[in-house]
Amino acid sequence: MTDKVADLAGPGIGDYGEVEKILPEDYQSALTPMETMKAVFAVKSYIEENLCKELNLQMVQVPLIVDRDSGVNDMLDRDGSRTPVEFPCGLGLDKPIQAQVVQAATKWKRVALKQFDCQVGEGICTDMKAIRKDYFLDHDHSAYVDQWDWEKVILEEQRTLDFLRDTVQRIWKVIRGAGLLAEEMFPQLKNDNYPDFPQELTFLHAEEILDMYPDLPRKERETRILQEYPAVFIIGVGWPLKDGYPHEMRAADYDDWITETVSESGQPMHGLNGDILVWNPVTKRRHELTSMGVRVTKETLVAQMKMAGLERDLELPYHQAILNDEIPLSIGGGIGQSRTYMYLLRKAHIGEVSVTVWPKILSEMCAKKNIHVLT
Repeated sequence: MTDKVADLAGPGIGDYGEVEKILPEDYQSALTPMETMKAVFAVKSYIEENLCKELNLQMVQVPLIVDRDSGVNDMLDRDGSRTPVEFPCGLGLDKPIQAQVVQAATKWKRVALKQFDCQVGEGICTDMKAIRKDYFLDHDHSAYVDQWDWEKVILEEQRTLDFLRDTVQRIWKVIRGAGLLAEEMFPQLKNDNYPDFPQELTFLHAEEILDMYPDLPRKERETRILQEYPAVFIIGVGWPLKDGYPHEMRAADYDDWITETVSESGQPMHGLNGDILVWNPVTKRRHELTSMGVRVTKETLVAQMKMAGLERDLELPYHQAILNDEIPLSIGGGIGQSRTYMYLLRKAHIGEVSVTVWPKILSEMCAKKNIHVLT
């Protein structure tokens, strides 16, 4: 059970000996660094254009920093293990603004729906950049984070698993389409070493996966299921499962993981959220692309904050806006840009598609394995 507890937040592997084992031997990137950048920006343009078409979104500006006292910053997990970069700003002010670098724009987006006067069925998409300083830096975790953070206004009657599934399928259509575009640009990406990108996602509830592998911690359960189904959407991330642990810790104030639902087999379940995970044939590991979900109502917000022991935060402006019906019901998510490039361009390391800081031990390890990490 200790392994299950340690596996809940998942901010990286945690041991460079283990990282060395999972980095592939005899690796040869299909693309040069310059070809990689050409593919990255083509994929980026394709996903932004087609995600907006599929979900009826508009690209908008997004903050890099927010006021700490607004409660808008994303705390990622509800255990307080990952804290934002914080600094005072405002020359000449008697009381400087306590600014925080965003960890994600999850909560800001819902407030922004009102700011941009989005109506039901309309939404926004952002080219979000963030800092997550408390990650262990490995092959697919970086202190620098880039995401397509998106949010869309919905009706009460759309807060269903069917609506969630339809939205997820539209997102997967766009991601897969971007992969096919990259293969068209660079045919060397399509070879016998790598299977085709799956046409369809398999939808499974976290409770169903636990039933299959009751003794395994979360990441090992995901690894097993992805070897059978190479692209899955795991529903219900955050609610405590039968073993007493959630599939993964999820913040209490954006995704709705408490609402009661029923699985296709008729089992009672919880949660209107989930994650897209794929099997990465280069690293031969689980690979998370996006987290998303139907957002909390004022009732489910209170219930989840109580479960998380964070009721004091209900006084913050963001939470008050939900409680006072000042911002709309919504669905939204964050698609990891570099994670997606890494998967679609058949890369062994996230540092091949994005530039950030890496520890010397990891840079040297990658160099020995012919992995060109950008710095």
